[in-house]
Amino acid sequence: MSFNKFREVEEGVYINDDDDGQGAKKQEAGDSESGLFGVARFLGLGICHTMAIAYAIILPLLSFPIILLQTPMAASDSEDILHCLSLHSHPSFPISQVTYFPNTNSYPSILNSYIRNLRFTSPTTPKPTFIITPTHFSHIQASIICCKHFSLHIRIRSGGHDYDGLSYVSQLPFIILDMFMLKSVEINMDDYTAWVDSGATVGELYYKISERTKIHGFPAGVCPTVGVGGHFSGGGYGNLMRRFGLSVDHILDAKIVDANGTVLDRKSMGEDLFWAIRGGGGASFGVIVSWKIKLVPVPEVVTVFRVEKTLEQGATEIVHQWQHVADKIHHGLFIRAVLSPVKRNGKKTIRAKFNALFLGDSEELLGIMNENFPELGLVGEQCIEMSWIDSVLFWYNYPVGTSSEVLLQRVPKSEKFLKRKSDYVQKPMSKTELESLWEKMIELEKVVLSLNPYGGRMSEISEVETPFPHRAGNIYKIQYSVNWKEEGNDVANHYLDVIRRLYDYMTPYVCKSPRSSYLNYRDVDVGVNGDGNATYAEAGVWGFKYFKGNFDRLVEVKTMVDPGNFFRYEQSIPSLASSNTLMSE
Repeated sequence: MSFNKFREVEEGVYINDDDDGQGAKKQEAGDSESGLFGVARFLGLGICHTMAIAYAIILPLLSFPIILLQTPMAASDSEDILHCLSLHSHPSFPISQVTYFPNTNSYPSILNSYIRNLRFTSPTTPKPTFIITPTHFSHIQASIICCKHFSLHIRIRSGGHDYDGLSYVSQLPFIILDMFMLKSVEINMDDYTAWVDSGATVGELYYKISERTKIHGFPAGVCPTVGVGGHFSGGGYGNLMRRFGLSVDHILDAKIVDANGTVLDRKSMGEDLFWAIRGGGGASFGVIVSWKIKLVPVPEVVTVFRVEKTLEQGATEIVHQWQHVADKIHHGLFIRAVLSPVKRNGKKTIRAKFNALFLGDSEELLGIMNENFPELGLVGEQCIEMSWIDSVLFWYNYPVGTSSEVLLQRVPKSEKFLKRKSDYVQKPMSKTELESLWEKMIELEKVVLSLNPYGGRMSEISEVETPFPHRAGNIYKIQYSVNWKEEGNDVANHYLDVIRRLYDYMTPYVCKSPRSSYLNYRDVDVGVNGDGNATYAEAGVWGFKYFKGNFDRLVEVKTMVDPGNFFRYEQSIPSLASSNTLMSE
């Protein structure tokens, strides 16, 4: 797609033209802001108190037109809604063709096509008032304007992998902006960059890169059906992270539509907002339409292996040693350990599966493993040399030799009921502690632990460089997983209880103050905002777990760019202006 600039017209829609007027407005706002904070410095006030006080005073004055715009109307009247959407979108791109109401034949299939957790497909799950699948910036702008008019919330969905369904479910009247039609990937081999739409999947991005080059890749996730929009905005990690860091560490620019319906790029949004959307959760700040990324170099030949060990084969010793080497070994080597309760020969045991990617050939890999991790007993026959794009397929459990075109498939191999949680570990567990953990896992059954090593490049990037703070000091991250196929609330409650019990059991062994979690492993158990505008204290319950000290800066940015808190959901960053509370410094 082309990225046109937009100008403001009378209705508040931005259509093709230059943005000189917008730049002038931005400068005026900047001058006003400087004066305000100059007075604050004279009075000895911090930025957080200053923003809260200022917005509490001036927001009622500035928001009078918005209050008029949000006068409740009959949201059930699809004709009125469609009229509003048409009035505020570009006539050359009829929004009626991408708007789906419950009485539309395509509504159920579009709603369900990107739900990746069957817990949210039940008849009692709240459904959106309507769905828009935008193909043009003005569709997004019109959605924002008309949702204000009809007092509707917006949920933004790119790939539907939000584990707790927050991208497509709300307890309040809402719509879904389903971004799957905005899926362009444009590779520029002159400077090894790419523009990627938020509706593209990670698999589509990888495939497009491999079409143009065999010696470049991108550090993102191992699941190809994950949508780029949510993945990037929450951090984006994968098996290249120890060499290159996260996805957000390689984002150069972005296009976002803010709460006013304004289309912004990095220059016009400013560095504060650009910082916030790279790991702070984009849906708190606007609708991110596309991202400009920098590709990374990969060798023509990489090596993978997959080795399994049970307790009877020495898994305890191997996992214990893995904790001591996985974050310190060669930066180009990523070894994930997946721990699961299984039954072998009629006996319950623990299986430890080690999946690895090495950016080099098998001979070099074997030398590194023999020197640093001989306990695994890796031999040459277990190592498979291949291209980077083929390693993507291997990591998603496709048979060796599968065509990379399978990455263009948007539907996962199977859908399931599921729950996920996360933790960070900064001190290795002892063998005795691991043995006790095995007993607990065997008792609870079902729950799988995936241990993802840190170190390398992750330890070299400051925790304040982006909102994602989990950098130096972490040995590995834990993902707790439980899947099931049976329907019913009693079954769901059983498995939710099982995973929570294991999470509670791990409390002594994971990082504390705060006990941290990964935003993209969305988990409402760590806390949610109440109805309405959350206070700083309410949101801080979960906010510091995801973002640590970066939470305060995210609140500052939110208050500046969305003071009225239009973009809000159960775990959205709060606005000091709307909650009318002060943040302690």
